[in-house]
Parts: sequence; structure tokens; C-alpha cells
Amino acid sequence: MENMRRLTPFLSVSPQISEADIGTLAARGYRSVINNRPDNEGEGQPSSAVLEAAAKRLGLGYRHIPVVSGKVTDDDVAAFAAAMAELRGPVLAFCRTGTRSTTLWALNEAPRLDPAVIVGVAADAGYDLNPLRPRLETLWNTGGEFSVSTRATGRPQRPQRQFDVVIVGGGAAGCAVAASLLKRRRDVSLAIVEPKEIHYYQPGWTLVGGGVFDRRATSRPMQECIPKGAQWIKAAIAGFDPAGNAVLLEDGTPIGYATLIVAPGLELRWDLIEGLQETLGKNGVTSNYQFDLAPYTWELVQSLKGGTALFTQPPMPIKCAGAPQKAMYLSCHHWERQGILKNMKVELNNAGGVLFGVKEYVPALMKYVERYGAKLAFNSNLKSIDGKTKTAVFEVKNADGSVEQVTKNFDMIHVVPPQSAPAFIRNSPLADGAGWVDVDAETLRHKAYGNVFALGDAGSTPNAKTAAAVRKQAPIVAVNVLAVLDGGNPRAIYDGYGSCPLTVERGKVVMAEFGYGGKLLPTFPWDSTKPRWSAWFAKVSLLPWLYFDVMLKGREWLANPQILPHQPQPHEAAAACVDPNTVKTNRS
Repeated sequence: MENMRRLTPFLSVSPQISEADIGTLAARGYRSVINNRPDNEGEGQPSSAVLEAAAKRLGLGYRHIPVVSGKVTDDDVAAFAAAMAELRGPVLAFCRTGTRSTTLWALNEAPRLDPAVIVGVAADAGYDLNPLRPRLETLWNTGGEFSVSTRATGRPQRPQRQFDVVIVGGGAAGCAVAASLLKRRRDVSLAIVEPKEIHYYQPGWTLVGGGVFDRRATSRPMQECIPKGAQWIKAAIAGFDPAGNAVLLEDGTPIGYATLIVAPGLELRWDLIEGLQETLGKNGVTSNYQFDLAPYTWELVQSLKGGTALFTQPPMPIKCAGAPQKAMYLSCHHWERQGILKNMKVELNNAGGVLFGVKEYVPALMKYVERYGAKLAFNSNLKSIDGKTKTAVFEVKNADGSVEQVTKNFDMIHVVPPQSAPAFIRNSPLADGAGWVDVDAETLRHKAYGNVFALGDAGSTPNAKTAAAVRKQAPIVAVNVLAVLDGGNPRAIYDGYGSCPLTVERGKVVMAEFGYGGKLLPTFPWDSTKPRWSAWFAKVSLLPWLYFDVMLKGREWLANPQILPHQPQPHEAAAACVDPNTVKTNRS
């Protein structure tokens, strides 16, 4: 609850809370909770029913006033005002980041409190409501007679802030492309829209789950990762208006852009596996795909002396397609070193039909599968899980095309959830039919909107979704964005490069590097299909440094973009005054 902020003696706001946080609130003297977040809005979000039950058990009042991000209506404000009048205080209101709750408070107070005071109080709590000031002033001047929702009234707002470049997302892709842009042009006006205060080095979580890294080494304050020269807008995105060259924040504020870069990462869909959210982090159910769960993986691996360990891989695409089996290899190697592997039944349930998508790497991986005695269950997709009975149900597609439900027992199960683009991408005009940002596979420019680009996990490109791919994509997008800002066309080309360091044992890695079509693209002149200690050293010692101190700083070591030769435009050919007869003669 360290992110809880007090607006008044009666009201505090915070980002999403957990069921356990309800007990903390009661212990701190809070009497009521207001939930401003719709159910199923994001990954790992407890339902309103779960939170309400926890509040009632502890004697706290509870009110669910779900506000759709970017759509704060008059009715929402009225419901918030009624709740504040009826509930016992002090009250905690929360949403995804706290912005919607703060906005509701601000709009409720605006008819009777000076806008400068409201904006100042919000700023002290860490929320920037300056873009909301014109609406607050209207309510202050009219006594609350003007609708607080531009969407509800049909009157679009003109953006109060305008940038050359707006980047959606402050993860690996967003920070890296910002650094590459500012390296090339220091005076470009650039904003990063990102609600989170912590930046995570997600490739390190496999090593946390394997007992190699401390998870604290995989996170840094977001402020340290935002490049100097970029403005950080600490808010969540609600939607896009590409026709109007604007993005919409969760409080309804539009931000204008000349060019837009979409890099929000993807969404882990824990909700698509029945029963999973209720048992994650207990009952032997874990995942290295979440920061706070990776240590539990290592705890389980150490505690097991025998039994059944299941590892799952959902349908593609997912981030780092090798991560599900990396968790299995590192677990098996620990059990092997402890002399208890013979007591373990290990099984990888893969929703796909192959161990790895690039066939050249499969032989080396199969040697480790055989060494560890692991069973491979292909076309086996996890559908539901019951932590209390330690059973998991898989949908298995047989060779004849028939599908059956198979129940398997476990002592430990490492789950990789299905994954998709975030909802605000899937439901936007930028998405393709599958919900990803619809971009050209080479230039990374949107197929319909010429001033929109995407990189990282949310793009539609058929490459491996890895941090290594981002390292190559960031300079390419930077070059192409600046070309568009200058009135030209994209000329930098992406070849689909991605890398997956497959940790097959503690001390050896198969450094898989490949591009579009599975073409091998090794960085160094070695056989990248072989397990190597040097690749392990790179994974453990070099790649974290390469991430934080090279990629996020705009240092493009081994990542210089491929630039196509300049193609003269028609107006340039005319300006050159080429004699058509000469051209004809040269061609004959």
C-alpha cells in the first residue's frame, strides 16, 4: 500500500489493490472502499465480488462505481458524490492507477473549490490534472452545469498539449525508441505515456525462478529509465483518435501528436484459464511471467523431493516463446544436482505441435529433454485448474483431429498464460483482425495511418516477441519516425531479428538468434545451435547491462539499422531536369 495518496482527511486514492490489502486498510483505520475499476479490465485484477466479500468480512463499507477509462460521465461523478456522502470515512478509492478516482474527486469538488487548489492537491499526490483544468474552470464558473464528459456530450476536446512524438508505453520498447530518437534529434518534443512507477527487466525473471537472480535486480524506478529530454505523462491510455492525431488518457484528456509510437507491451490473460487467478502463488501454482511469482517458482523447486511437475505453454503468440521450457530445464537441472530427478515426473504441455519454432535448435533441446527424462505433450492446452485438489484440465487435440479433456494431477505447475494485445489496443482502430497493432513487417509503420508506428510485443509483426527484437526495432522506428516528421518516407528496414537465450542448465545456454522465416542470424561467428558456457555468461552478466545501460540509453551497439537507398520522388525527378531522350537511349 505504499502507493496510497491522501487527497483530503476523508479520502485517499491508490492504484489497484489486492484482497490482502483490504486487511491492511482496516488495520490503518479506513472504514470504506470505492472501486472505480470495471471488472476484467487488466491482468491479475481481482474481481469486485472478491474485494467486496473481503471488505464485508472486516466490517468495511464497499461501493463499486466502475468507470470506463477515458469515459468519465456525469452519472459517474454523481454516483461518486453519493458514495462519499453515504460511506463512513476515511475512504480509499482506487482504479488501475488512481487517476480515475482522483478525476472523480476533482470533478465533484470543482463547482465549489478553486481549480488551482484542486490541481495543486492532485499534484502533491502525484497526479497531473493540468490537462483537466479547462473543464474544472468551466464547472467552477458555472456551478457544475456543464457536462464533465466530452464523449457524453459529443463535443470533442481539442488537445491542450501537443508533441512531435507521443510514445504509448514506458517498457523496454517505449524507453528504447525514445532514447534512439533523442540521440538523433535532441530538440524533438517527445512524451511517454506510462502509468507504472516501476520498470521491469522481464528477461531476468526466468533466472529468478531458477534461483540465479534476486528479483530486486530486475526492477528500477521508472524515472531512472525514462530518457532525459522525454516528458513522462504518468497516466493510462483509454483510446486512440488517429484521424484527429490524438490519444485519449483515462481521465478523458486528449494528447496531440505529429507522430505516434505504440509500444504498450502485451497483456497476460490469466482470466482465460478457469480457476487460475484464485490459486496463483499458492497450492503449488506458479509462473515466472509475473514479478512477484518468480520467487515462488524457486521456492517450489527447492521444496519438492519427488512428485509431478507440469509446465505449460499456451497458443502463440507469447512473449519469449522459449521461456516455458527454460523454466523446466532449470528446475530439472536443480533436481538433477540434488540427486532427486529420478523421483520427479516432469511434463511439458505445449498447445503447439513442436518444441521450438526454428528447427535448427530442436536437436540440442531434445538432448536435454531426454537427459532430464521429461515428457513432451504436444497439442495440450491448459483450460482450467483447481489448486485445492491440485488438478489441471487440458484440451488435447488428437492425431485424428478429435479433441478431448484430460485431467492431470500435479505437485507443482508452472503456468504460462495466454497472451494478447491490451484491451485498449484490441478495441481500437489501430488493431488488425487478431487485435494487434497492424503494421508493415519491415518499416513497422501502420498500414492505414502513415504517422503511426509500433514496436515490441503489441505489434502484428511475425517475429519473436523478445527484448532482443526491441533492441533492433527501436533504431529502425526512430529513423523512420524522423523521416516522416521531415516529410519523407520510411527507409529503415527490420529483418525480424529476435533472440531467445535457452537456459538448458545452470552454466549453459543455447543462444537462439533468428529472423523472419526462421533464418539464423547469429551475432557472433559461432554455431548458435550448440549449448555454450559463453552464452550463459552473456545471459547472466552481459544482457542485463546491455539492457539498462546500452539499449535504454540509446547506445545502438550491434543494432545499427539497415537503411534502404534513397528513392527519388516524382517531384525530385522533375527537379533534376533529366532528358527523357537520354533516358530512352540509356535503356536501349
